[in-house]
Amino acid sequence: MDAKTRIARRVAQELHDGDVVNLGIGLPTLVAHHLPSNIEVCLQSENGFIGLAPLTGEPEPGLVNAGGQPCGLAPGGAMFDSAMSFALIRGGHVDVTVLGGLQVDQHGNLANWMVPDKMIPGMGGAMDLVTGAKRVIVAMEHCTKDGAPRLLERCTLPLTAAARVSLVVTELAVFSCDRGRFTLEELAPGVDLATLAARTGAGFDLALPAAAHHRNSLRSMC
Repeated sequence: MDAKTRIARRVAQELHDGDVVNLGIGLPTLVAHHLPSNIEVCLQSENGFIGLAPLTGEPEPGLVNAGGQPCGLAPGGAMFDSAMSFALIRGGHVDVTVLGGLQVDQHGNLANWMVPDKMIPGMGGAMDLVTGAKRVIVAMEHCTKDGAPRLLERCTLPLTAAARVSLVVTELAVFSCDRGRFTLEELAPGVDLATLAARTGAGFDLALPAAAHHRNSLRSMC
């Protein structure tokens, strides 16, 4: 299983029946393909509809998610303008938003919209989502392509929002963010604490004894 699929499958386990969920562009869109069969969630897209679903047949012209990728529409889905879409977000009606990240720090700060000196299209709806959603899950690979940690003591890139991240899911582990520290909730199979610490740019607490982490990881991240 590749890293992105592992991350998406683990994030899907965090969603609950009846949740209104926004999936950010990139890796988070994969979560829609791994939703547990025993729950029903309502996927909202900031480009103007609720009831987003995975694409299962031929694409419908003009039906795309916020990243411009063809997608499906669940029965009962509804279309509306951007004003209504952002009213849902800013009004606190989104239970969970799942976003990609460039960096997350131990204070729950997120940087995911800009790399200095690189051309960017803009911040999109990320700042509204991180501020307006009741819970913020960041789904990202643990390190950059160059091997630099993405989990840090302090973000060095421009922030999307401060102190709003609830949970970080990577291919190596699951961390919660609370009280200015990362807490390790789960380890992925085959990953030991020493390896994780070497690839993480901040210290972290343990939610459970290390042995229990290994037992739980086999159940939760496979």
